Amino acid sequence: MNALRLFLFALPLLAGCLRAASIVGSAHNLSASGPGTIKAATESEICIFCHTPHNSSREAPLWNRFSSGSTYTPYTSTTSKAVHGQPTGDSKLCLSCHDGTIAMGMVRSRAQIQMRSGVNLLPAGRSLVGTDLADDHPISFTFDAALVAARGQLRPPSTLTGAVRLDTNGQLQCTACHNAHDNQFGKFLVTDNTASALCLNCHSKNYWDASLHKTSTKTWNGIGANPWPHTNYSTVQANGCENCHRPHSAGNKPRLLNVAGIENNCFTCHNGNVAAKNVQNEFSKLSVHPVTTTGNLHDPTEDPVNSTRHAACADCHNPHAVKSLAASAPAASGDQAGIAGVNAAGAGVNPLTNQYELCFRCHADSTNRGAARVTRQSVQTNTRLEFQSTNASYHSVVAAGKNTSVPSLIAPWTTTSRMYCTDCHNNNQGPGAGGSGPKGPHGSAYVPLLERRQELTDNQTESAAIYALCYKCHSRTSILGNQSFKEHNKHIVSVRTACTTCHDPHGVQGKPKLINFNTSYVTPLNGVLQFNSTGTYRGNCTLACHGENHSNYSY
Repeated sequence: MNALRLFLFALPLLAGCLRAASIVGSAHNLSASGPGTIKAATESEICIFCHTPHNSSREAPLWNRFSSGSTYTPYTSTTSKAVHGQPTGDSKLCLSCHDGTIAMGMVRSRAQIQMRSGVNLLPAGRSLVGTDLADDHPISFTFDAALVAARGQLRPPSTLTGAVRLDTNGQLQCTACHNAHDNQFGKFLVTDNTASALCLNCHSKNYWDASLHKTSTKTWNGIGANPWPHTNYSTVQANGCENCHRPHSAGNKPRLLNVAGIENNCFTCHNGNVAAKNVQNEFSKLSVHPVTTTGNLHDPTEDPVNSTRHAACADCHNPHAVKSLAASAPAASGDQAGIAGVNAAGAGVNPLTNQYELCFRCHADSTNRGAARVTRQSVQTNTRLEFQSTNASYHSVVAAGKNTSVPSLIAPWTTTSRMYCTDCHNNNQGPGAGGSGPKGPHGSAYVPLLERRQELTDNQTESAAIYALCYKCHSRTSILGNQSFKEHNKHIVSVRTACTTCHDPHGVQGKPKLINFNTSYVTPLNGVLQFNSTGTYRGNCTLACHGENHSNYSY
């Protein structure tokens, strides 16, 4: 009687195997009549490869295969909150074929079924999962409300509807995404995954709905490698999550990214073959954010301030959040949406609201920030402190400037204007420099990531070219015409003094007019090195430079 009940219970399963629109015409039809290249030499039965009415395993109704017995390497990552162990339930059944350790024709009910051309084990290809599951979407873990609360950005399992389902123990198995008997959506998916509809049954990424990676209709232009070789979709929008992620045999295991190098997942599209601009080329310039050499050091759980010194695309851009949103200084644009930062007070903010808060993550309070490029009288490498509104002078990144009379400013700049870090640090071939390249401080021909040339050393012949960055906002005619300092022309043209020999462009805590001398050229006179402001366009200096001594020299 028990055997009869078991048989009757399995009838719908066996009937489902034979639906003409499903397994019969799919790769899971391993019989000699199957449509694929992997099939039996003579066996005509279809269901026999997985099911049998007699001598079946107790692991599942009428299961005709042996358990692999393999020990698997489970998925792991620093952000996962699930408990990942050895495969259980339906996943264990799937792996009895897909881990490639047991012959496809090795069944319980009869002698081993021989396959065509002697291909008995599942050959290499996208169907072979292997025993290393670290590069595959995690399986056999409990998906419940506690996991959702701990991990975040997951939908409650109670909202799962339709074909996407957990097993009877509340665990997520291969069968949450795949139906071995039905291939109408390809890859035996339980539902269509256009625009990641399947992924979004479980995942609820912050900011995703407004992200360009969800909404963009851009396509591959046919140049170079196909950015989406593992899908049948042709637009960024249709690929959705799979623009970057691969649920099986991922190149980067912890994040399930398509390829191993984190930045290479961005370059797949941002090389001018899908995205309009070729960002990848920028990182071959003289001065760069070193994503190609340090990108893999990034981890989502790292301290956003004092991690191992590195730069990765994901440090500045949240791929789930980036959107097309213009902004005015100091507000962050859509490129920095959903990114953490450090505010002007030194506190962490997530998400940031101002562009400079992103720069402050690495270039402010971090103990791993770089050294100064100019030897200054007052040394300060913390850019947050350089731009403090309590300083005597600063460029107006964090707050409007203090100097109310700057005759050299070129319209539309005024003394009340606010500016971005990227007004100075940017692509030398980008729109800010009058070029057609991508915007942003990815790479530049000018150190340190300057949008235009700015020489930092003395004894060079003055020209519009060598001080192009200063002359972008400050009129060369005004400067050389001595409108704000009667000896500008003498210092810059005659004595060939660089702008940065006197001025520190970020800010100076104790001196107005950005005066912070480069001590490689400006030295103390009788132990005194100082500048004093005595009024509008007036001051005095005590110092030695360019072969002359200035003792309380006034102008």
